[in-house]
Amino acid sequence: MLIALGILILLASLVVCAALTAMIRPIALRWGLVSHPREDRYGKKVVPLGGGIAILLAMVTMVLAGSVAIAFIGPRLGLEPKAFYARIHELLWIVVAMAGGSGLGLWDDRKALSPYAKLVGQLVVAAIAVLLGAVRLKFFISNDLVTGIGSILWIVLLMNIFNFLDNMDGLCAGVAAIVSSILLVAAARSGQILVGGLALATIGSLLGFLVQNLPPAKVFMGDAGSMLVGLLVAILSIRTTYYHQAASGPWYPVLMPMIALAVPLYDFVTVMALRIWQGKNPLIGDMQHFSHRLKRRGLTDMQTALTVYLATLCTGLGAVCLYQVSTTGAILVGIQTILILGIIAILETYTGPANGGR
Repeated sequence: MLIALGILILLASLVVCAALTAMIRPIALRWGLVSHPREDRYGKKVVPLGGGIAILLAMVTMVLAGSVAIAFIGPRLGLEPKAFYARIHELLWIVVAMAGGSGLGLWDDRKALSPYAKLVGQLVVAAIAVLLGAVRLKFFISNDLVTGIGSILWIVLLMNIFNFLDNMDGLCAGVAAIVSSILLVAAARSGQILVGGLALATIGSLLGFLVQNLPPAKVFMGDAGSMLVGLLVAILSIRTTYYHQAASGPWYPVLMPMIALAVPLYDFVTVMALRIWQGKNPLIGDMQHFSHRLKRRGLTDMQTALTVYLATLCTGLGAVCLYQVSTTGAILVGIQTILILGIIAILETYTGPANGGR
């Protein structure tokens, strides 16, 4: 039953988000919610935003539907409805955080907030998720203050990482879907049905949005989407239990999120470093992301997106292996991840025929 239910959640969220994206696209055009061409941005034509609103509405729909369904099918899944509804206020606060993250991004899409105003907003959204939604890192730390601050900073980091990653058609949603799939595997291994359901809804919604966002994109998610996506991945990475079933020891799998997110983390760190090195504000966007650098080497938009997808999938598969490896194997997974990032670095710095090199 679990497999059938999982497929249903995946397909339902995909169809709902695809339909909502198609519906919102003409509305965004009518309201003037569009991305205009800019010298420091990738897009060279007017494209409607609003994809983030579709993702939000799809996720809220799936969360509400799942909350109602627990009353009927919970016992068959080994879930106690009374226990679930006793803590439903935490889920509702998570939904509030989702709406807040998307709303903050939408405000930025419309009014172009300063980087520092966005950062303050992200901290508020993260605090809601952590303090009221019980989205809190645990690992081996028992101090609530430390885990609370760490959780807030992790959420803000991922909101910015995926905001940075939303710099080319299909990139943010595709990478987030792959990372969420890796986290789904961890949740499934830990028997976390509710976290797995949220992961499936996230994956389905992202795939539904990708129907119109793959190159050449017909609609963008905007900051309303990228901040929401970062928040969702952060919630999944925090609420998933990694280490108690690890065959290789009690702690290796806690590295799964870092390994799975290695590629977007690489982009975030290198872009921030480049901007600081050049004396620029590291929080103001430009075209120095590694996807842009790959494209300047002669790759098409689709080839660039696929390269990033495959690199993320490679590191993600290594992350899954952390459940089954020895200490030596865990070290090898880390080395493999570094080597994959090294290949990306070589590709993006290659000066071949596309740049007139030899």
